[in-house]
Amino acid sequence: MSKLFGASHRRLQRQFDTERLADRIEQRLFRERLTSEDQEFIGRMYMFFLATADSAGHPNCSYKGGDPGFVRVLDEQTLVFPNYDGNGMYVSMGNASENAHVGLLFIDFENQKRLRVNGIAHIAPADSIQPPYPEAQFIVRITVRQVFPNCPRYIHKMQLLERSKFVPRASVSTPVPPWKRMEWARDALPQGDPARLPEPQEPPNGT
Repeated sequence: MSKLFGASHRRLQRQFDTERLADRIEQRLFRERLTSEDQEFIGRMYMFFLATADSAGHPNCSYKGGDPGFVRVLDEQTLVFPNYDGNGMYVSMGNASENAHVGLLFIDFENQKRLRVNGIAHIAPADSIQPPYPEAQFIVRITVRQVFPNCPRYIHKMQLLERSKFVPRASVSTPVPPWKRMEWARDALPQGDPARLPEPQEPPNGT
């Protein structure tokens, strides 16, 4: 019995004569725990894509970014990452609250490598992890169910030019994103949001 493939997968595999190949990949590459290589790879990633679905099965995919190591590997079956301030819709996290099955896709665009991690999400208070993440609203713990790499041939080779200045960092003042100061958004922001404050004025030249 396959732990990875169901009837719908098998129909397509048989249509295109890839069932033998799919079985071989599952036998050799599929796993239910993170290897030391997986852990090292995740630990140096500064972004991933998060797939969720609501209770009706409607999907959503979002980008999550931070500094390298913002996804922490606690053990071979547990990952944790922070939820930072965003647009306030909480689509992904709301989905995960009612349907805990999630998928994480890690891609190294510079070295053309990717890793899929499927698991169960649990939202926990920001102070439930040490050391804490600066400015995290809460954290998300992932109990790992499935891990497998993918063929990297279609990954476009890219190079990192600059890390986001908006990622919260200890002892650094996080700048306000420009969209929050736009007229359509500013009066709808949460109470206490720094963008509600008047924008700092640059001092005149020579002063």
